[in-house]
Amino acid sequence: MYDMGTRKRALALIAQGRSLNSVSKEMRISRHAITCWLSRPEPLLRTPPCVRCQETPDIPENREAYSYLLGLYLGDGYIISKPRQHYLMVSCTASWPGLVDAAEEAMRRVLPGPSVTRNQRAGCIDVKSFTRHWPCLFPQHGPGKKHERRVSLEPWQQGIVETHPWEFIRGLIHSDGCRITNWTTRLVGGERKRYEYPRYFFTNKSDDIRGLFTRTLTTVGVEWTTLARGCDPFNISIARKSSVALMDAHVGPKY
Repeated sequence: MYDMGTRKRALALIAQGRSLNSVSKEMRISRHAITCWLSRPEPLLRTPPCVRCQETPDIPENREAYSYLLGLYLGDGYIISKPRQHYLMVSCTASWPGLVDAAEEAMRRVLPGPSVTRNQRAGCIDVKSFTRHWPCLFPQHGPGKKHERRVSLEPWQQGIVETHPWEFIRGLIHSDGCRITNWTTRLVGGERKRYEYPRYFFTNKSDDIRGLFTRTLTTVGVEWTTLARGCDPFNISIARKSSVALMDAHVGPKY
């Protein structure tokens, strides 16, 4: 009842790490049919190996996209890696469609082969890319929450961040940061007047991830301070006029 093209596409999605349920739902094919195709001796279509899987590991060709995606992953991304299910997911607020597009574009530019989908949730859009190779590209993947384990960059990753620091900063801001307008009051000629100024915030529970963010800010000349929430220094603030101008030129608000 299904043509060969449909069968090949379903098997290709399974080979990329998609679950039976997700492929069955997306393609409107019964799980039984997919299971039968899997049991046949013909080899499955496989996603070409990533650059890290080669005999001599290399680094991603599109380093700008990788630096940005690394920032997104360290903020609001995670990887599922199970026997029949492998994907990278970045959760984006639905009110920022530009961010959703940027996340999908970065995934496709870093690994062009795997399928990428969007799943709508209440107030969020999850951008997913299905392949078993994401743990190769993001070795920070591991059990538990990122802020509860050590997070450090490998030398090849650090080299990419040093070459493309603004893309890394932009990815972190797009995931766990924001640009807001603060206000205060001042006495001017005996009259109290309202004064507004822009400010960037980055909030993350991981000491390691905040450290990666602030060290990169320092390398590009952005001044920053730590603002504690209670006793926890989760917030990084960028408020000096010259530093905000740098951030506006290279990052800007979410959209």
